Amino acid sequence: MLIFLYTLLLFHYLHVKGEKTPCQMMGEPKYPLLSKDGDVTIGGIFAVHSKETLPSFDFKQKPQLLSCSSVNLRDFRLAQIMTFAVDEINRSQRLLPNVSVGYRIYDTCGSRMSAMSATMALMNDQDFAAVDRCNGQSPIHAIIGETESSATVILSRTTGPFKIPVISHAATCECLSNRKDYPSFFRTVASDYHQGRALAYIVKHLGWSWVGAVNSDNDYGNNGMAIFLKTAKEEGICVEYSEKFYRTEPEKLLKVVNVIKRGTAKVIVSFISFLEMGLLMEQLSIQNITGLQMIGVEGWITANGLITPNSFRVLGGSLGFAVRKLLIEGFSDYVIKAFWDTAFPCTKRNGNSSQIDFDCRKYQDLLVLNNYNEDVPEQRFVSNVYKAVYAVAYALKSLLRCKEQEGCEKSQIIQPQQVVEALEKVKFTVKIGDHVQFDNTGSAVAQYEVVNWQQDSDGSIQFKPVGYYDASLPSYQRFVLNTKIIVWAGGQLEKPRSVCSESCPPGTRKAAQKGRPVCCYDCIPCAEGEISNETDSNNCKLCPGEYWSNAEKNECVLKAVEFLSFTEVMGIVLVFFSMFGVGVTVLVALLFYSKKDTPIVKANNSELSFLLLFSLTLCFLCSLTFIGRPTEWSCMLRHTAFGITFVLCISCVLGKTIVVLMAFKATLPGNNVMKWFGPAQQRLSVLAFTLIQVLICVLWLTISPPFPYKNLKYHKEKLILECSLGSTIGFSAVLGYIGLLALLCFILAFLARTLPDNFNEAKFITFSMLIFCAVWITFIPAYVSSPGKFTVAVEIFAILASSFSLLFCIFAPKCYIILYKPEQNTKQHVMGKMSSKSL
Repeated sequence: MLIFLYTLLLFHYLHVKGEKTPCQMMGEPKYPLLSKDGDVTIGGIFAVHSKETLPSFDFKQKPQLLSCSSVNLRDFRLAQIMTFAVDEINRSQRLLPNVSVGYRIYDTCGSRMSAMSATMALMNDQDFAAVDRCNGQSPIHAIIGETESSATVILSRTTGPFKIPVISHAATCECLSNRKDYPSFFRTVASDYHQGRALAYIVKHLGWSWVGAVNSDNDYGNNGMAIFLKTAKEEGICVEYSEKFYRTEPEKLLKVVNVIKRGTAKVIVSFISFLEMGLLMEQLSIQNITGLQMIGVEGWITANGLITPNSFRVLGGSLGFAVRKLLIEGFSDYVIKAFWDTAFPCTKRNGNSSQIDFDCRKYQDLLVLNNYNEDVPEQRFVSNVYKAVYAVAYALKSLLRCKEQEGCEKSQIIQPQQVVEALEKVKFTVKIGDHVQFDNTGSAVAQYEVVNWQQDSDGSIQFKPVGYYDASLPSYQRFVLNTKIIVWAGGQLEKPRSVCSESCPPGTRKAAQKGRPVCCYDCIPCAEGEISNETDSNNCKLCPGEYWSNAEKNECVLKAVEFLSFTEVMGIVLVFFSMFGVGVTVLVALLFYSKKDTPIVKANNSELSFLLLFSLTLCFLCSLTFIGRPTEWSCMLRHTAFGITFVLCISCVLGKTIVVLMAFKATLPGNNVMKWFGPAQQRLSVLAFTLIQVLICVLWLTISPPFPYKNLKYHKEKLILECSLGSTIGFSAVLGYIGLLALLCFILAFLARTLPDNFNEAKFITFSMLIFCAVWITFIPAYVSSPGKFTVAVEIFAILASSFSLLFCIFAPKCYIILYKPEQNTKQHVMGKMSSKSL
């Protein structure tokens, strides 16, 4: 128990002693570059100088103060616009009528260490006595800065725990949009989320699909490039390489230059800050790497510091997004007169002159600018600082409940957290005509100007506006670019091409190259029967069934329709032989008609001979129905005409064969068989045999008739127009019936071949039937295996061959006797052999 009480007393003693401990400054205080006292104070952090020289650290004496050199004109103008805006607010009775605004502006010299020192100096009041106690109150109400994103990240993380609002005019890193990590951060510039996407949009808009990418190796470059790469992938843009370097890494810079030199991309997207861009431009110029189309960002695209005698060789024609240029009335005169008279400490001649001269040594390089203001119209970020100062003023106005006539409640103590809350709600329009309001990430609306590096006739370089990007507009109106007035890389008037592979023309498709980005591909011609009718097609489309690709493979055209026509050589030859057969048959008929009373004609029923010649004429003519474009009627006609005429023909031959047999039987004693197969019975048998085939054909046409059919199987590039059988059974029945009659005729003729007669017609019928059957037996496999119009040609050939076999085998011997052996055309000669044998 005693130990517990002793412990409590010890903690109480230490707590009381801590409360009475005075605040003490460790080391030398850091004084602002520019300052002004006021009821409320705004801090400013700018890299007015860009180089910092470190003292020697030998640990034997107290280190000397850091020294800065190389004036950064852009940030010096930012410091000047801050003092200008504060003076303007103090003169106004509208915003903070009875409240004076002061400022404390520090120079970071472009150093992270100095930036941290300046931040700590802003957060702690430098002027306190030894008796003062740490009251926990911040001497400033807001900080404006920094210019670079990485430095702003450090600043925001340092001030964040104390809820001190930081308003940046140029830190665009998307990482700063995270309200969880940076709850008190605001900016009067848009986040790089919009700029990164806009870079991809401009590349896509200009038709470039193959680009290189280079970025600063810091928060600004890495985050911005990540957004660009993600959007580029979504837009189908391929990145050949993505390299990065930092200003203090010369080895990496040389590596980046070598990659650019070896690369094939003609367009370089450079998400680089001002200092890195200067180093890159210098190396590109040294190695004479020109003709590349640079696409830049607001960090360097309008930087006057990049304009050198050789810069246009490298950066001429560059395109990029810049902060909108807004002219602030009175500022151009202020930077050469009022600033030096009121805000600049070394022009005030109050107090000890020698002391002032000593303190002003660090300002000597700034004094040379007191009569220079030609750059002011091109300083685009000054309007952002101007808006940032006014944003703080409007936030203070709402917190102090200021009224124009009654003034503000000056007695109210304002905590930094209150300023943060007020800034989130602030909404106003400054006199330059711009509307100011922070979104839920603390950022301003994305509004960029697209500028183009162009050279005037006098050799001076101008940043000419050629378009804009406004995220507040609808998506179809956000991006506008006037390509007609753009000067491209190297001062060319023709837009450069930057593709990994040339566009694939219609008739081809893209085939990705293994191991390379999707923008690198080969153009493969479409296969037969496939087309692509657009540029850069990923796939070829298959033509519909009745269509085929043209020679260029860019259009589906109707397939060439193939059928046996009267105009082609094969059709003409078949027509010739068909008509030749008709002609020969007619001539034989005329010869027989002229010799109708002679024994050779009258033998074996001359009526059947004339009917056979008529049927042969029809057989020759029916082959013509197989030639020409198949139609519904021609398909039905060709098969039925063929079946009926051939049955008629075979029936006549069968009748003649039976007559031969009956005639021989009739010569035998006591045999009167001819009375049962006279002319009437012969006619009736021919009619009966033919009617059976007619009945088969009628049933075929009724149940499943032949019809025109577009055959797509044999030839992919051709459409075979043919007659489908409709019913294979019907066609088989027709052929089977013809074959049955032919076989019967062949058997009877074969039996009658040895009958005793000087002119035994059965021999010739046997031979003709042998040829007929051989033709039609070989027809079946040939018909099945022949493609397209050759199927029809085979059928016509079979018809003509079998018709010619019947014509020549049966009638040629008789014609020979009639024309060349008339002495044998007598009854005695015809019957002579039979008579001698009967005796």
